[in-house]
Amino acid sequence: MRLASFQITHFRSINDSGPIELSRITTILGRNDTGKSNLLRALHSLNPAEGPVSALSPIKNFPRHRRLSECTADTPVVHTRWRLEPQEQAELVRMLPRASGLSHVTAGRGYGPARWAGLEGLGDLSIDVGDAKGKIRKIVPAVKAAAEKLADELRAPLEQAADAFDGAMILNPDLLKWSEGAQLALAALRQALAAAGAELADKPAQMVTELEELSLSIVSDGPALARAKAWILERLPRFVFVDEYPALQGRQNIADYLSSEARDHLSSAQRSFGTLCRAAGLDPRELHALHERGDQATRNQLVNRAGAAMTAEIRRLWKDRPLKVRFNLDGDEFDTLVSDPGGAYEVEVGLDERSRGFQWFFAFHVAFFAGLRGEAGEQGDGAIVLLLDEPGLHLHPRSQADLLAHFEQDFAQQIVYTTHSPFMVPAGEKASVRIAQLEGGAGTTLSSRELAAITGNARIGALFDLAQEPPAAVAESAAATVPAEPAVAAAAA
Repeated sequence: MRLASFQITHFRSINDSGPIELSRITTILGRNDTGKSNLLRALHSLNPAEGPVSALSPIKNFPRHRRLSECTADTPVVHTRWRLEPQEQAELVRMLPRASGLSHVTAGRGYGPARWAGLEGLGDLSIDVGDAKGKIRKIVPAVKAAAEKLADELRAPLEQAADAFDGAMILNPDLLKWSEGAQLALAALRQALAAAGAELADKPAQMVTELEELSLSIVSDGPALARAKAWILERLPRFVFVDEYPALQGRQNIADYLSSEARDHLSSAQRSFGTLCRAAGLDPRELHALHERGDQATRNQLVNRAGAAMTAEIRRLWKDRPLKVRFNLDGDEFDTLVSDPGGAYEVEVGLDERSRGFQWFFAFHVAFFAGLRGEAGEQGDGAIVLLLDEPGLHLHPRSQADLLAHFEQDFAQQIVYTTHSPFMVPAGEKASVRIAQLEGGAGTTLSSRELAAITGNARIGALFDLAQEPPAAVAESAAATVPAEPAVAAAAA
């Protein structure tokens, strides 16, 4: 499934966001305190990756300018619309044949823990009334004609059965009630025919079979629809919401890590170290075992190979300057070291001593790109939707452009991210940019803007101002601090 759009209502600063159309990577751009994060928090609550769906707290989340008595368990919060992949459409039709041709499903929740699902475009259950009546009208005389050939003691019960069938099969607007009665009437008719030893001609016999199939399909539709809705909720991708980004420590102790893992008591830093090892193709248990056996040569070969692979990956992504990553082992101490081979001073320092921007980028790559490749597993990349709140805050504009390229080239998952940085808006992707605004009683709303046609300093000014032409002071500041127009376009790309 791919998330096509979502709408948030009655949540914190949001009265009604309006429908928010999404692409694979969607930017929500806005000033501070416009409610951008609230959009992601509400969406995340529909299917959080970290645990079951729970009730939302009205005291904490219901808009504070409104009375709490207005909020009930059914007060809607999240409405989502999902596009089905072809194999999912086929699976849905196998469960519910009348869903043939449907391409989108919906899901949502309110303040209570319950969620709901729907099938977009699925009409009310209906039958061809004229066809059904025509078959009934032909079956009744066919049964009576068969009864005429019988002895008197057999004829009367069969004629009575035909009249009872005719009365029971009168169509009812409540199709489920009609189908339940029709099943009983058809079964009674077959029983009467068998008791009399009578047989219908081929055509009316086929009509009886077709009415049986029709009534069975109606009776089965309710459970099939319920199964289809449950299937939708089971197949929903999980939402990973991140507003605090994990940090990687430059030094970790392998023995301490393995001990904490055995007790299922890993710290946040240790979990990040475990992800780093997976991303680098290293097994902490193997490194520890080799240390205990005194096989330092093999250990060094493993970490040297891992460092070379990580260096190649970071150089592909981090365009600021070519850096070298090296892993060093000192007993059970595992150090992540970074050097600048092309710099004026080729000094190797621990990851903790690099710039905050590089530390963030390195940790993000390890924790999210490398980590999510394993987490998606057999479910596929579509099983996760990333909701990122203000990623890349500590990055230089050119490195923010590297981060956008990383999103585009390396992540198969859908990404929805918020930002207030004009350099985190992809150039030429106007369809993926939504502007968040907070306006009086309307609360947080979103809109699309024509940004792709605006370039250079004018683009930066428009993005800073968001809603109107930039004030002179902002335009002058942008002109004074931003490089020439082609460089700006490259940085924002």
